[in-house]
Amino acid sequence: MTALNKYDRLEATGLWRATPEGQRREVVVSIGDATLVISDLNDRALTHWSLAAVERAPAAGKGAVFHPDGDPDETLELSPEDAEMIDAIETLRLAVARARPRPGRLRWLGAAVSVSAVAALAFLWLPGALVDHALRVVPPVKEVEIGNALLARIERVSGPPCMTVEARPALAALAGRTGAARVVILPGGVREALALPGGTVALNRAIVEDFETPEVAAGYVLAELARAGEAVPLRSLLEHAGTPATATLLTTGTLPPAALDAFSEDQLANPAAPPAPAALIPAFAAASIHSTAYARARDISGEETLALIEANPMAGIETAPIMPDRDWVQLQAICDG
Repeated sequence: MTALNKYDRLEATGLWRATPEGQRREVVVSIGDATLVISDLNDRALTHWSLAAVERAPAAGKGAVFHPDGDPDETLELSPEDAEMIDAIETLRLAVARARPRPGRLRWLGAAVSVSAVAALAFLWLPGALVDHALRVVPPVKEVEIGNALLARIERVSGPPCMTVEARPALAALAGRTGAARVVILPGGVREALALPGGTVALNRAIVEDFETPEVAAGYVLAELARAGEAVPLRSLLEHAGTPATATLLTTGTLPPAALDAFSEDQLANPAAPPAPAALIPAFAAASIHSTAYARARDISGEETLALIEANPMAGIETAPIMPDRDWVQLQAICDG
């Protein structure tokens, strides 16, 4: 310590007493290694006091009386003539005290670090963990209910789904062939198609009205289901809604209407890109549907969808019709009824 080095040659005489009943002895006081060394006149050390544990007792005049911390019975008196030693002891004991660990400050620092760690954990880990937990515990019937609630919010923009009694068999056939829980046709809002929580796929009316074959509509349903396999619609909804809304779902079983509104607006304004061919080809193969019609519907030139055309899993294979022609005609007219 620099302060100790400054006073390592400083000495003074004083009066030391070990106990209140003991006789005061003349001693030599010097600065040791973070200690106050008290020696007799023959240079024999009588005691060592830690500078960090030296206390100054109240005293009259310009002299000073020091004692070990917690033991006021042992004293060392220095006269006003030893002002330099008095100042040195005061300086050193304060310097050592400042360098001493501060439990209160350490506790505060530890608490601050702990709070920061918990806050970081909550910010970084809790949202994802809460969504994961919700996906595990939300039952399928509740997921379907959430999908229906989301569809109801979309209907405010698109209008209610088109429906006729004659088109019901075609919708059932389309859902059954593709593996969707339900297919609905919307008069607007959705640009092409949108998968909802619970397995419902919404199609724009143009997907059934503007094409000759139901394989196009089936292709759009398969594409949405493939995308739902990569990005689960309920997960996307909860991640968009945020932690408070997810917590509300877990505690009350419902999502705030504002969260559904915000997500539906985002989905309608920012349609997702089509899944990669590697994810689509197996879906067409499983459904025994040619991928060519869907590929041509997305890009009539076939340039952007060449992989779907060349890798058509049903190429050269005669597949079963998705639905009878009469049902397809009824589905094409579903929004006219």
